Amino acid sequence: MSSKPKIDPRAIVDTKKIGARTRVYEFTHVLKGAVIGADCNLNSHCFVEGGAVVGDRVTLKCGVYLWDGVTLEDDVFVGPNATFTNDRRPRSRRPVPHPETIVRKGASIGAGAVIGPGIEVGAHALVGMGAVVTKSVASHALVYGNPAKRQGWVCFCGAPAKAPPKKCPH
Repeated sequence: MSSKPKIDPRAIVDTKKIGARTRVYEFTHVLKGAVIGADCNLNSHCFVEGGAVVGDRVTLKCGVYLWDGVTLEDDVFVGPNATFTNDRRPRSRRPVPHPETIVRKGASIGAGAVIGPGIEVGAHALVGMGAVVTKSVASHALVYGNPAKRQGWVCFCGAPAKAPPKKCPH
């Protein structure tokens, strides 16, 4: 298997910083300056702005947009049409610094979830589908609802846990 990234000819990839074996599917646009790790899957109709950083082995399902200031660490999963925001007081044509939004190693974001600006989603956390995340999420927390609240804990593998685990018993 080639270590070069596999980029669909219908995708637009303006960055040179794209890792080995990463796959970029049709109708995805990655701007100059974006950093994409190795072994990632950027599915159809994704957009990655120039100030976004994507770690290794990250999956972006269809319709995910990553804006300036968003960082996804290694092994993150982002479900279809999950939405990241990067401006606390949006106005047209008003340049502002973007707060850092970070999704830590191994976390998963469910389909259609909304992640507010300046949020940290902890390592191995699980954000349920459709959740509206307005506050940072602890490692291994299971959150869902609007606004998202902790409803339990999850293991490294995503299985329910009674408390934040130290290792995966499954």
